[in-house]
Parts: sequence; C-alpha cells; structure tokens
Amino acid sequence: MTLLAINWTEAAIKAGQFVLSFSIIVVLHELGHFLPARWFKCRVEKFYLFFNPWFSLFKKKIGETEYGLGWVPFGGYVKIAGMIDESMDKEQMKQPAQPWEFRSKPAWQRLIIMLGGVTVNLLLGFLIYACMLWHWGESYVPTNKFTYGIATDSLAQSIGLRDGDMIKSVDGEYIDRFNKIPLKVVLGGAKTMVVDRAGKDVTIAIPDDFAAKLIHFKTVNFIDMRMPFIAIDSVVDTAAAGKIGLRKGDRILAVNNKPVPFYHEFRKAVQNSKLKTIQLEVGRGADTLHLSANIGENGQLGVYPASAKDQFEIKEINYSFLQAIPAGFKKSIETLEGYWLQLKLIFSGKVNTNESLGSVISIGKMFAPEWDWMQFWSLTAFFSLVLALMNILPIPGLDGGHALFTIIEMVSGRKPSEKFLERAQMAGMVLLLGLMAYALGLDIFRVFKDLF
Repeated sequence: MTLLAINWTEAAIKAGQFVLSFSIIVVLHELGHFLPARWFKCRVEKFYLFFNPWFSLFKKKIGETEYGLGWVPFGGYVKIAGMIDESMDKEQMKQPAQPWEFRSKPAWQRLIIMLGGVTVNLLLGFLIYACMLWHWGESYVPTNKFTYGIATDSLAQSIGLRDGDMIKSVDGEYIDRFNKIPLKVVLGGAKTMVVDRAGKDVTIAIPDDFAAKLIHFKTVNFIDMRMPFIAIDSVVDTAAAGKIGLRKGDRILAVNNKPVPFYHEFRKAVQNSKLKTIQLEVGRGADTLHLSANIGENGQLGVYPASAKDQFEIKEINYSFLQAIPAGFKKSIETLEGYWLQLKLIFSGKVNTNESLGSVISIGKMFAPEWDWMQFWSLTAFFSLVLALMNILPIPGLDGGHALFTIIEMVSGRKPSEKFLERAQMAGMVLLLGLMAYALGLDIFRVFKDLF
C-alpha cells in the first residue's frame, strides 16, 4: 500500500468529524471550569481551544480574558489566576495571594471549579444520548430472533462455536441485545455460553485468555448475525464492483466456484483474495453471469446486502421526551461501566497495553467515512463520558488530582504547600505527556506498518 492508495476524501471527512466533535467536548469542558471560576470572582486569564505552544492561530482579549485557538489538537485549557496548572506559572505563585486568585478562595469553591469540567462532560454525554433516543429511538434484532443463527470467525470457532449456532445464554443469562454479548465476554469475563445447535443445547467453555486473544487480533466482534446474501442492495461505483458493472438486485452466487449463500461467507472469500483476481458467478434476473474482479489492498469488492430490517424481526423502541431522560441516563451509566471495565482489563495485565492504547489517530478512525450525524453524536457522547471518567482519575495534572488534594485539605484542615503542588503537577504532566507521546508513537508505527 502507498500514500496514493489512501482515500483522502474519507480521511478528510473523518478528520472533520473528529475536530468538530472534540471542539464541542473540549469547549464545554473548559466552560465547566470557566463559569464557576467567574461566579466565585476568580480572574480567568486565558480560555483556549487546543494548545498553543509558541504561537496561536487566533487570539482576542475581551475584558480580563484572552480567548484563543491553538494549533495542537490535543485538548484545551483555561488559565485561572493563582491556580497551579499546566501553564506552570511559578512567577505568579511567588507573589502575595490576591483576593481574585484561585488560591485565595475557600476549599469548597476551589473543588467546585475543579470538578466543573467533569460535571459538564457527564451532563453532555447524558443529554446527547437522551436526545438521540428521543429523536431516533432504538431498533435491533433480539438475540432469539436470529433466524439463521450466528456467523463465526476463526477465534470463535477455536473455542467450539459454529456458524448457525443460536445463543441462548452467557453465564446463565439470556442477553436480548446481541451487541452486548461480545462485551460481556471481553469485559465481563464470561466463562460459559450455551448455544442451540440443531435442536440440542451445547455448552461452550470460554478460556481465560480468550479476551486477550480477541484484542490482540482486533476481532472483538468475533460473532455476528448470520445473514443470507439474497441480493445486492447497493454498489460503490468507484470500487471493483462498480468497475465490472454489478448492479443493485444482482445475486452473487459463488466466489471462485465456491457457493456463498451467506454474506459473511462472501465477505471472507473476498477478504482472503487481497491483490488477487476473483471469479464471480452472478445471478441477474433469469441470467447467470461470470465476471472477474480485481480485489485491492482493502479486501473489498464494494457491494452491500439488504438491511437486516428487510429480513428479520425488528424490535423498535420509540421514546417520548420524558421517557428518553431515564433511558439516556441508563445508557450513560452503561457506557461508563463498559469503559471502566476496559481500563480494569488493561491494568490487570490481561491484555497487551501496546495493542490497547491509541491517540487522536485511532480516535479519528472511529468516525464514519461519510458524514453520519447519528454516529457522530453517538461518538461525541461516548468521548464526552470517557473524558469525564479519565479526568476524574486521582492523577496530578488531571482534574481528579487537583480535587483529591483539595478533599484532603478539607478533611485534614491542612493545605498542601504550593511547592508540593508544583512538584505533583510537574510529575503528573510528565506522566501524561509521556503517555500521550507513547500512544501517538504507536499509532504512527501502525500507520507506516499498514502503508509499507
């Protein structure tokens, strides 16, 4: 693969969604610090989206505050006078404390200011989920309505699962939403799965190292819905399918003389033919066509099947505005629980940290190649909640670290010295910047590995 093979249009669309999403999250997070600081009459010297070492893309001073746009898209900040933060303004801290400085305020006011960003991110994630449920509702195929059972990959087959199995329970529990089954296996440490295979119950034992293998091979969704490949629903004109003249309504009967009655079988056959020419048997009306297609590095032909809604029994849930509020809250809690379990999995040593960490590059790849508002808002809500959870960790340099020292002060009645706070802030910043640089380095390595 070369740089010329990258779809720069898709990359630009993903980058645009990433920048907009994180701009919303970061600006509102910093606003969560800014507003209570102003309410408690603290002087806010700077309010920045993105970091601005050496220079700013834009800046304008309004009143006492300089508002600006930095050029390093890793976050943002507010500089509150008299607060030991990432600016490490030691000169200001050497001066006598002023009434309008952060350090002069009571501990309870400082705690509210420090937790304001986390609070706003929690509220933002909840509000987005609630609004999404109110606007779009939910629809899914219940696990017990998978008419053709599941489709399995090689790792799923290695523990005894087979194509066509009907999942009845995981650790003795029926899970109605199929997409939660992989999460329960990977994050919940599930031990057994019971499936219906040709009318008989079969118990599948899940090995302790299975989650680590799934993460290593990046196949967390090791099982999927088994869908018959009845007909092509859409064709990508610029892909191999468009170039050989495939049309909506065509039926792909075989790939390299091997029948592919199910979509996952077709997809696997094409993916195994990267940079090769495949032979297709295609049904078009009463005719049968024999076509050749050159498969590129991405291992895709460029055709998509009909939606599951056209083939399966769909469960649809519509919410009124009042119903969407508790539903959005529940979804937020589930999101936070899921991410917390991921962190526990990483820190437990059960997975390789090198394979789990990612920077802005990995995050950007999660967005859709075409502008999709539903996915955009879903990811924005997710990242807002994740930012809240990460920021509340009791690490110096994060909001949680500042809050921890303040709570200790409130309980003990003794305020940590400014020298101690400076050193703790420096240690935290070194740790966080080192982790960010490490994650970015891993992503850059992965990019070059994929290119060459």
